[in-house]
Amino acid sequence: MGFQAACCFVLLLCTGGSLSKPTLRKERVVHPDPQLSDQLHEDNQSFQYDHEAFLGKEEAKTFDQLTPEESKENLGKIVDRIDDNKDGYVTTEELKNWIKRVQKRYIYENVAKVWRDYDVNKDNKISWEEYKQATYGYYLENPEEFQEATDQQSFKKMLPRDERRFKTADLDGDSTATREEFTAFLHPEEFEHMKDIVVLETLEDIDKNEDGFVDQDEYIADMFAHEEGGPEPDWVITEREQFSDFRDINKDGKMDKEEIRHWILPQDYDHAQAEARHLVYESDVDKDQKLTKEEILENWNMFVGSQATNYGEDLTKNHDEL
Repeated sequence: MGFQAACCFVLLLCTGGSLSKPTLRKERVVHPDPQLSDQLHEDNQSFQYDHEAFLGKEEAKTFDQLTPEESKENLGKIVDRIDDNKDGYVTTEELKNWIKRVQKRYIYENVAKVWRDYDVNKDNKISWEEYKQATYGYYLENPEEFQEATDQQSFKKMLPRDERRFKTADLDGDSTATREEFTAFLHPEEFEHMKDIVVLETLEDIDKNEDGFVDQDEYIADMFAHEEGGPEPDWVITEREQFSDFRDINKDGKMDKEEIRHWILPQDYDHAQAEARHLVYESDVDKDQKLTKEEILENWNMFVGSQATNYGEDLTKNHDEL
């Protein structure tokens, strides 16, 4: 992707390194986290799966150390944050968005680590100029140090590509990125409005003859550097079959953008949606398909743990082991 590739490229040039073609299989498919928790989803035994889905694994452990009163108090504060439109109700959609955000917390932590490096004027936003200067400034000010044609070509390719991605992430079009917009810029695969950019960048990476499609040889070349006269490994032969049987949906011998999207952004089962529906169904006392704060707090131990629930689960576990 633009950010990672650009930074990696700059680092390699500055250290005198060189980019080598992969000899092992490259994975381009973007899989959302397939499970929200490693725990079994057995509400008759334990709500641990729900706790980890709703809070994230580490935060769920923190709640397990709280008293029931503290857990409920903190849950109430979380409910206020989930209610995006502040209408006093938590819908399935709002709950799903919260769960997805919790499960992607590591992405936001990653952005937080690099934020200060780019927010030079400390206005809590990152402008395109700030990003461009931090990432490409040395190249732009010292072009004579990058005389090799491949170096110049790569920088000339990456700079407009990053700018295009930045503009797509910049939803309000003010040429500056909020933290959420910058997160979409650095991790476009996690944001629905960035999916077209992910597909386009993948096409540009693989489409060596620049005809706007990916043929079978280009598809394989992206994964495997074939030595002249050497045999192809079995997995490469299998991938050629995969291309013909599954990737090339319309059987015209190449992949277009829609087929590339189908390949790298598969429509997996939406665990967050399923969990949100489950939590609403189990807590919705008046069956209006949305939750009040009172309904959530009434069923608080399904959403969060505490010393009491943790102790009860330990008792059950120990009893089963006897």
